[in-house]
Amino acid sequence: MSRWSVLPASLDHRVRQLVVQLRRLKDHSGLSLAALAARTPYSKSSWERYLNGKKLPPAGAVEALARLCGADVTRLLALHEVAAQAWSAGRPVPEARPQASRAPSAPSVPSVPPGRGGPPPQTAGDEAPHPAVATVPAAGRQVPLGPLVLGALAVLVVALPVLRPWQDQLGAGRGTGAAMAGRDLGAAPEFTPRPGETFDCRLQRRDGALYAGHSRTGTAVLGSGAEGWDVVEAQCLLRRHGYDPGVVDGVVGGRTLRAVKRLQAGSGLPTDGIVDPATWKALRR
Repeated sequence: MSRWSVLPASLDHRVRQLVVQLRRLKDHSGLSLAALAARTPYSKSSWERYLNGKKLPPAGAVEALARLCGADVTRLLALHEVAAQAWSAGRPVPEARPQASRAPSAPSVPSVPPGRGGPPPQTAGDEAPHPAVATVPAAGRQVPLGPLVLGALAVLVVALPVLRPWQDQLGAGRGTGAAMAGRDLGAAPEFTPRPGETFDCRLQRRDGALYAGHSRTGTAVLGSGAEGWDVVEAQCLLRRHGYDPGVVDGVVGGRTLRAVKRLQAGSGLPTDGIVDPATWKALRR
């Protein structure tokens, strides 16, 4: 078995799951990087970057390795899709290159003789326009910004008491029926786990599928360390099927992983502890 280098600590856990699965396939196949390059359209150096987390492998490389090793192509492509989203979301935005500073050139202003619709000529004693006054080019009128700013502040002060009760209700609805109803309508609050916080499971069946009110996903891929409303949903469904995931806290820990493996073994699925589309089908039954 190959001695792999440690993956970068900054690598997203969803990308890490994909790379670990590809490494396992490569080890089980007994193929070297050179052999992979000979049997796939990708070079040896490309495979080295893919399997060490330096570059996200394209979907074609994932499919080629899966077919070469006789693995489940659909499952690996689902892992790749999730990893690709995490990879693109985690890439830093390149900074704009500074441009050489240039002295702004004075705009050309057409000369308008006095008394023909233009402003009166400015003498040496005239003061410059106040910076809080905006000039409307079309009409040549000056509109003071002070009243506009004061009006906007007044609207904000009036709106705050109206918005505050709504925010309080949203915060108080975490883990309750109100929050779950919001998630059913697509208005899911951001998942921010708190120490010791647990969530309720309110199970119901819709169109023959089982739901716990926290997520309707059937494609999310969840592995060790994953967190979110999808994890809360999976933990509730695991408990419903008799596989104890521990506390329903929205974080995939050791007990949740063992519960997933027991469910997969009872459903005839690969017991890798990863919740994938096939595992969701077993959970929704």
